[in-house]
Amino acid sequence: MTQLGNFRVENRVFFSKLFTIAVPIIIQNFIMSSLNLVNVIMIGQVGDVAVASVGLANQIYFLLRLLLFGICSGSAVFAAQFWGKREVLKIKKVLGLSLLLSIAAGILFSILAIGFPEWVLGLYSQDQAVIQAGAVYLRIVGISYIVTAISFAYSSVLCSVEEVRLPMLVSGLALMLNILLNYGLILGKLGMPQLGIQGAAIGTIVSRFVEFSLLLFLTYRRRTPAAARLHELFGYSREFLQSFFKTTAPVIYNELLWSIGSTMYYVIYAHMNTAALAAANISSTVQSMGFVFLMGISSGCAIMVGNQIGASYEDTAYVYAKKSMQVNLTLGVLLGVVLHFLAPSILQLYRVTEETAYIATRMIQMQGYCFWMKSLGMILIVGIFRSGGDTRYSMLLDVGCIWLVGLPLGALAAFVFHLPAYWVTFIFASEDLVKSILGIRRFLSKKWINNLSYSPIGE
Repeated sequence: MTQLGNFRVENRVFFSKLFTIAVPIIIQNFIMSSLNLVNVIMIGQVGDVAVASVGLANQIYFLLRLLLFGICSGSAVFAAQFWGKREVLKIKKVLGLSLLLSIAAGILFSILAIGFPEWVLGLYSQDQAVIQAGAVYLRIVGISYIVTAISFAYSSVLCSVEEVRLPMLVSGLALMLNILLNYGLILGKLGMPQLGIQGAAIGTIVSRFVEFSLLLFLTYRRRTPAAARLHELFGYSREFLQSFFKTTAPVIYNELLWSIGSTMYYVIYAHMNTAALAAANISSTVQSMGFVFLMGISSGCAIMVGNQIGASYEDTAYVYAKKSMQVNLTLGVLLGVVLHFLAPSILQLYRVTEETAYIATRMIQMQGYCFWMKSLGMILIVGIFRSGGDTRYSMLLDVGCIWLVGLPLGALAAFVFHLPAYWVTFIFASEDLVKSILGIRRFLSKKWINNLSYSPIGE
């Protein structure tokens, strides 16, 4: 009876901690994904070419976002473990390195988006109508990439030190502003000019600048652990830099190579036909609404597990990781069922051709069948292995599965066997199956647990 009582107390403590951290992250990610969904729905009133072009242009932002996620996830490994010991000065140093790398990525992508949009989009599609329309959008949104990078770095560190509500509130305000601006500028409502694709781009950059300004203002006004002065952000020991890049570099390479692989899926769809590309953009946006729950639990797991490892409670970290994996798997199954049954109703929101609507519906259903596998892959890579500092193995697993399994099999399905686009979507999920099997073996070995909080950080 006592053991049962202790088990219940431990579960209550675990779920209380997990949901306190994860729910605000879920809400923040839901807000961001809702914004993408609303944008696509509004753009969908213009037609297939508009949906395809904006979706293709957003693949550039997708690449940047995943690169930033890699940089900030690598940094968050240290920030979460340092927070386990409440070493705030070290966290500020980590923020400084994260900012330097994130801003560099933002500058690079801004140059590509503003200076060479047709060339970049031409790597994905040969449809000139899609390329020209997408270039208009990309030139405008590229202006916001640097401030987006800064916001990303601060939000990541704030979440690592359990200040999860602040980024959530700021993102919520930015979403409401973006919806209003897009409604007005895309469709010509609220007394604003009807600008179509240009309106979507303008609404996006205005909201991102407002989000950036509010986030920094409140971070420093509330004196959070991320409120670093300029001199606190810099000055690192050689030992710390070596440890930082040894841990962070694989995460950056992971996200960069994985994101390129993911966009190659869109290249395959684009070379099938415009309907397949438009359907893939719709289904991806809908699927991302489900991902927000999985990513929220994974991010909450990463913070909790990292804190426990940093405080030298490795056994507790393993238990937290195992319970989090069970939660994410259950969510993955439930969300997959929801996607299957809601797919036909969702497509009624779009003004697209019957062909595109049919393909997108079947794509969403195929993704629903495989959602449980994605839930396992996400919690293992993002929530467990990275928080334990096992970034090299997680890189090899994540990148290897997409490039050696998903892409080759998907290309064969599309160009050799000429399967419909929705079956190609199903074949792509083979990467998640292999990832789940190999990832569970690594988890059970406990080789992923590494305490990085002892690194001397600098002056």
